[in-house]
Amino acid sequence: KNCINVLVTTCPLVQGLSKILLHGLGDLFDIENVYSATKIGRENCFERIHTRFGRKPTYVVIGDGRDEELAAKQLNWPFWRINEHQNLTALVHALDWQFL
Repeated sequence: KNCINVLVTTCPLVQGLSKILLHGLGDLFDIENVYSATKIGRENCFERIHTRFGRKPTYVVIGDGRDEELAAKQLNWPFWRINEHQNLTALVHALDWQFL
């Protein structure tokens, strides 16, 4: 309830939004919080998010690849690897316990 979900996708924006709806995730991501890195790159998307929300929030990059991890490291943001359901459950507990 005290978090904002922001999605950065390497898909074109319309394709990324379609995937969100097809997977039933529309309630988790407001349309203005979906960014496409297709033309500008992941790092530029992260910079735009940082500019938009400021320095006060804690940012956590969640992903399954090395690209996301490197982008997070460049911004000095924590990275949480998700490659199975158990990783997602652990993230929810870490957020609930305010470890991040």
